Amino acid sequence: MKNQEILQQIQALVEEEHRLRDPLASGAPSDSEAGEAGADPGERLARLRQVEEALDQCWDLLRQRRAKVKAGEDPNEADTRPVSEVEGYRQ
Repeated sequence: MKNQEILQQIQALVEEEHRLRDPLASGAPSDSEAGEAGADPGERLARLRQVEEALDQCWDLLRQRRAKVKAGEDPNEADTRPVSEVEGYRQ
């Protein structure tokens, strides 16, 4: 996956995160969003957690790729790390 693809995936996840956090902020949900907005709050929270974890993985992968380029290495050797590893990082 190339950096631009990762950034596009991040953008899509951020948009979904915003819809999940405040489904009624822009008025009534559209047909495509009705499932998310009308979902059980527990389901919506579970999906939000998945989106947050996927975002963390994407940002981690992008940082790995950039670090490899800076070190003169092949960025394609960077791999997506498991959620358990990425979520365990200290900020």
